[in-house]
Amino acid sequence: MNTILRTQLAGVARRPARLLLTGLAVLVASFVVYATVLANQITQRSILDGLSGTPEAVDLIVRNGLVDDKQLAAITAMPGVSRTAPRTGMGGQMGGQYLNITADPGSGPLALVTVTQGRYPSAANEIAVTPRTVQLLALPVGSTATIDPGTGKKVPLTVVGVVDAPEDFGYDAFAPASTVFALTNDNYLQQVDIDVDAGADAGQVADKINALFAGAKADERPEVATGADVRLEEARRAASQVDQLFAVVGMFVGIAVAAAGLIAASTFRIVFAQRMRQLALLRAVGAGRGATFRALAAEGALTGVVTGTVGVVAAQAAGYLVPAALRGLGIGAVKNPGFPLLWAVGTVLLAVVISVVAVLSPAVSASRVAPLEALRTAAGTGARTGIGVLRWITGLLPLAGALALAGYVYTNLPAPNEENYDAQTMLLAVVASGALAFVALIALGPVLVRPVLAVAGWPLRRVGPVGRLAVGGVGGSARRAAAVAVVVALGVTLVAGLLVGGASIQALGNRELAAAAPADFELTGGEGATLPAGVVERAKASKELTRVTPYRRLDKAKIAQFENTAITDLDPHALPALKELDVRTGSLDDLKPGSAVLAHYLAEMADIKAGDPVTVQNGTKTVTFTVAAVLGDDAPLHSGLLVTPGDLTALGASTAYSGILADAAGSGEDARTEALRAMRAAGAGDSDFTVTVLADQRDDLNNDLATLLGIALGLIGLTVLIAVVGVGATTALSVVERARESGLLRAIGMSRGGLRTMLTAESALYGVIGAVLGLALGVPYAWLAVQAIGVNAPLAVPVWQLVVAFLALVALTALAGVLPARRAARVSPVTALGTE
Repeated sequence: MNTILRTQLAGVARRPARLLLTGLAVLVASFVVYATVLANQITQRSILDGLSGTPEAVDLIVRNGLVDDKQLAAITAMPGVSRTAPRTGMGGQMGGQYLNITADPGSGPLALVTVTQGRYPSAANEIAVTPRTVQLLALPVGSTATIDPGTGKKVPLTVVGVVDAPEDFGYDAFAPASTVFALTNDNYLQQVDIDVDAGADAGQVADKINALFAGAKADERPEVATGADVRLEEARRAASQVDQLFAVVGMFVGIAVAAAGLIAASTFRIVFAQRMRQLALLRAVGAGRGATFRALAAEGALTGVVTGTVGVVAAQAAGYLVPAALRGLGIGAVKNPGFPLLWAVGTVLLAVVISVVAVLSPAVSASRVAPLEALRTAAGTGARTGIGVLRWITGLLPLAGALALAGYVYTNLPAPNEENYDAQTMLLAVVASGALAFVALIALGPVLVRPVLAVAGWPLRRVGPVGRLAVGGVGGSARRAAAVAVVVALGVTLVAGLLVGGASIQALGNRELAAAAPADFELTGGEGATLPAGVVERAKASKELTRVTPYRRLDKAKIAQFENTAITDLDPHALPALKELDVRTGSLDDLKPGSAVLAHYLAEMADIKAGDPVTVQNGTKTVTFTVAAVLGDDAPLHSGLLVTPGDLTALGASTAYSGILADAAGSGEDARTEALRAMRAAGAGDSDFTVTVLADQRDDLNNDLATLLGIALGLIGLTVLIAVVGVGATTALSVVERARESGLLRAIGMSRGGLRTMLTAESALYGVIGAVLGLALGVPYAWLAVQAIGVNAPLAVPVWQLVVAFLALVALTALAGVLPARRAARVSPVTALGTE
């Protein structure tokens, strides 16, 4: 055993590059694992170091109790108190809009806002607003906001400045506490921030404040906390969110680690096959199977130690470089990421475990080769293309389990709006089915490679000899191709599932927004109010607006047993977004006089279907309609029924319009701002009119989905990265394994360019096979997962996104083979033919 081990280690010492190449996927996985730990640590330290919402100058905070203006004055006058910042807020109606006013000093170390235009309020009834509030509520500097603070009396407030604030929702204003107190009858504060004099004892000041409230009731007595403790609470709250994020990251890192194990097993198998003659000689001179196996396993452990250490060192270096780069871009980050020793050691041990597990099967196969059989030839890894009975069983059993679970989920999918549906259990069943399907793919991969290659390689065979040789090179080593393609398939399955799932959720969101927000803007006159003459004409005359669509509405109709049901006569073909309405039965094209479109909840609860009659009563008016269509959700504008204008008049509706919907004529933020001003101008400046920016709802949904998809695709990219690394390593090792073959091809006339093209095409074919298998798994499982959630989302297949992902993956795998191909082409035919 010692002799064999020394022989193996001596070979490793002579070729250290081969060891790193063998464990390249493990090296990348180690880098990813340790880099994730450092990223978590850097993020948390950055938050703790200054991303808190409480200013650094705050030494004490009085909170969670009742503090009035007199007690505030007493606190401010206490010895040792430098300054105070009372925090309170109130909201008021500004016509049909809402304005929130928050107390802030506006300047000094305790201020949360910074003036960017004009000045901060200093006199009564002056406010400063945020940039988005200027835009959405048309409140530039110098304008007047007339609000009703809830007293029934309107108060004019003059906008004197614009400020940057921690948050900007588009309805935010700031003013001194005295102004906020004057607007409301409530003189109690939410909290008081206190800056203590330099050199003063904050503890003594806290004792005095506690004494001030000693006589208060227990449930009204505020607590006095230190600013440091509050900042730490805020940081920990943010850090807990970071932990939750990195828990999700950890799941994807785990998938990447599993992919690295598969790649490592494939590369070990190739390396051992290359050294078959050496292993046979060891067997011939007396080395037993057990001793050979243990020596190869030890080599795998050494590979894990080396690659794990290199990965940790590389990640630690990145941990210093990345924060420095972030600080150079003006993004706050800690200078020293630290060195979590236990995590570093654990990462190296993980690399050892991955390598040892990956080496076991190849080592068993290599140790079983008979000496004489191995001495006859330096056969490559592609000699065996089929699989044995045991592997067939290993593949078919999990495949049967996957199909059984998928069938169970499919047969138990929920009906629309089904109650008490256990979505979590169904999703777990989908995940379990997918995992079993992937296990089956690993086992049956060599069998699946050939039919996929027969189709995918057809264009290459028509190119010429180089293409035929590339297809033959992949097909002649089906096990190797399957081992690499399976990891590529894992990445593509995740990417395809994510894209299909995201597109389906997006389609569901568009359906819901088609009913709630079918246009960019809506102008209304309040509940039950109608628009005066001229408003619609002014809106239609505006060049900044397009598709101006007026509508009428009744709010208190009775349909079947349901009272106070809203009915509208909005034209379902007037706005493009209305095409996204979820029509369950019937058709919107059948809406005509005497018919109606019914919301799903009314149809279900009243047991009404398309074609049935439905009676509607509004006061003394009663009309019976034929249901033309039943929607999957509300009717437009959250109504229950959609009818024609003539039928709404027959129900007693006024001829005056209830509201206007319109889209911006141009695209971009500037065009939307101009369109918003045009909508307000259409109302002739009447503050009782409400202009709602419905497009913000669509933007929020799209932005949230885009952010989630971007993060998820980035995490899935870890698996794709390791798959690409595996393709590169496999190609590089196969170049060494097939050196004589390459030399022979060069000797009979193949050019260097032709050899490079052939090997690069082989790498690309690994990507093609993996991508085809990944799409075959990803799309069906994505649909099943979306249906299992129970949200009635449609199946949306983003064909172009999937095509781009497919082509990008094939291009990456082709690029992974470029360097090995160039290396092979540089070797002279004579040298290659002399290689063992």
